[in-house]
Amino acid sequence: MAGKQGIKPNDLYELKTVSDPQLSPNGEEMIYIETYIEKETDDYISNLFYMNLDEKKPIQWTFGKEKTSSPVWSPDGNQIAFVSTRNGQSQIYIMSKNGGEARQITFSKNGASTPVWSPCGKKIAFSTKIRQNETVEECPEKEKAKDTKPLIVDKMKYKSDSGGFLDLELVTQIAVFDLEQNKLEQLTNEKYDCHLETWSPDGKYISYTANTTEDTDFSFVNDIFLLEPVTKQTKNITEGIGGFSHTSWSPNSHYLAYIGSEREYENATQAKLWMYDVEKGIKTCLTEALDAPIGDFIVGDFLQGVVSPRVQWLNDSQSFYFQVTDHGNTMIYFGNVFGEIYPALNNNEHVYGFSLNPKNESALACISGPVEPSDLYYVHLQTGKKERLTTINTEFLANRVLSCPEKIDFKGEDGWTVHGWIMKPVDYQEGEKYPTILEIHGGPHAMYGNTYFHEFQTLTAEGYAVIYVNPRGSHGYGQEFVNAVRGDYGGGDYKDLMAAMDFALRSYPYIDQERLGVTGGSYGGFMTNWIVGHTDRFKAAVTQRSICNWISFYGVSDIGYYFTEWQILADLKNIEKLWDHSPLKYVNRIKTPLLILHSEQDYRCPIEQGEQLFIALKRNGKETRFIRFPDSNHELSRSGKPDFRIKRLEYIRDWFGEYLSSN
Repeated sequence: MAGKQGIKPNDLYELKTVSDPQLSPNGEEMIYIETYIEKETDDYISNLFYMNLDEKKPIQWTFGKEKTSSPVWSPDGNQIAFVSTRNGQSQIYIMSKNGGEARQITFSKNGASTPVWSPCGKKIAFSTKIRQNETVEECPEKEKAKDTKPLIVDKMKYKSDSGGFLDLELVTQIAVFDLEQNKLEQLTNEKYDCHLETWSPDGKYISYTANTTEDTDFSFVNDIFLLEPVTKQTKNITEGIGGFSHTSWSPNSHYLAYIGSEREYENATQAKLWMYDVEKGIKTCLTEALDAPIGDFIVGDFLQGVVSPRVQWLNDSQSFYFQVTDHGNTMIYFGNVFGEIYPALNNNEHVYGFSLNPKNESALACISGPVEPSDLYYVHLQTGKKERLTTINTEFLANRVLSCPEKIDFKGEDGWTVHGWIMKPVDYQEGEKYPTILEIHGGPHAMYGNTYFHEFQTLTAEGYAVIYVNPRGSHGYGQEFVNAVRGDYGGGDYKDLMAAMDFALRSYPYIDQERLGVTGGSYGGFMTNWIVGHTDRFKAAVTQRSICNWISFYGVSDIGYYFTEWQILADLKNIEKLWDHSPLKYVNRIKTPLLILHSEQDYRCPIEQGEQLFIALKRNGKETRFIRFPDSNHELSRSGKPDFRIKRLEYIRDWFGEYLSSN
């Protein structure tokens, strides 16, 4: 460790992410996306890279200061389609793998996305937004800026945290571009959004998802449709029973795999793997007996450009591989149409993307670990043997020292087994006492896991121990566990978090019980507010993008009215229950110095939540400070403006430094 230092907030500018690997049809080449932050422009830059798997030498294929995404090989492996913002807006381009300039094939005035090759390789389907009285073939010129005018609102779902105020006249439709005839054709013309999924290998169907319910304010259905490109006839195969997406065809086009649920527990329902037999018209849930969610539910604050992989098939059209989240890991499972399911790649790591070689059951895998931010591996799924293909952060990390988490398990007050980790300070010395910070994730239906977390590493570099656990409500520990928080916010989950501190204090004598801090964002911000209103054991706290008042949250959040009913199990007819679960009710009890961090354009947990808490604390003479981040939304800590992400970490560091210092 001589001459090395721990991770600093501004090291975000030095770290890179690899994502969205795509194996070529011949299994000998791959393409992927590499993302980094450019300090001069304070923006994210992503480019397309190529690698021959025999030579294993990364070659950059696109350059510039734009964002590149969604790369996909043509069926013959000679061309690549991808999305780029090089002309100021997301459009689809194709390029030859043998070199040459990329050709722009879409000029949609509202942008284009999700390129999907036809099996013959002569067409590319894509998604674009158009107005209901327009067609994709009409004038492609960019829309002129509109004069400011009042916003007329008729629907409850009229804004989103990522999109701001929604233009409800724009509808997502599916079109196809014929590369030989240089001709554009619109395939859907509906009053509702049609989200492109996949093209069947026999060319007969294009799958897409849509919610056809008229009153979408109270509908959370997402159905899967099969569209015949020639006749434009469609068939709804899920028939309004839940929310489904991520379709994937077997090579012989007999089966369509997809992910989703019937929402038995609303948004706390674990996603399952389903199979549709196209010839028989029968759908089957293949993971009913697997008490773990399908997909990736690990939360972090570093990775960029992550794309959730679909089910990926072997050539026998009966077997496949897919993602599962379980006990702190996201792993790859094997399955088949007969219902056989078992883990194939099950290490203490975060497999956040993969691309299967259907010929030999190997895969390209994007992997992150607690001390390994991001790299690509070649994995043999039958043996688990891994070969590293990239070393994008190795040179930088050679001059840094990282804290390696230690797994912890303990019994909560009500008998639940709770799982988590503890990290020592990077300068740990036996016999010393260290301030310790409890971190709480958002969601609540998410999971801390074995992945790189920049915030945690910056805190350990400052001399803090860090504890982070998955209390009830977290994914990865079964359906009963993830559902247990609903209607009980601040109850059993609070007990689990306090049990985590009790366990750590009993088990790790280096923790200074007089210098404890707590922080979290979103649901973690709610729990931070709740904790300081119910115990004085923490000497400092930082609440981020939090909820403090369920009554006002009901009407101001982009998800408020239904999320509150799902999670608190109450609406405005039961004000008392909403108020009982609101940290603002207990503000007079708060003695812990509390830093409030909030984004101005946060529509998920609107900034009025932070404002209410700040004013109530100041009015009662409490120690508090309110920091508002302009031009930022709920995703500030993960994908916000890099400079603000760094400032946020510095504010957290300095607040804990002020109140947890030994001086």
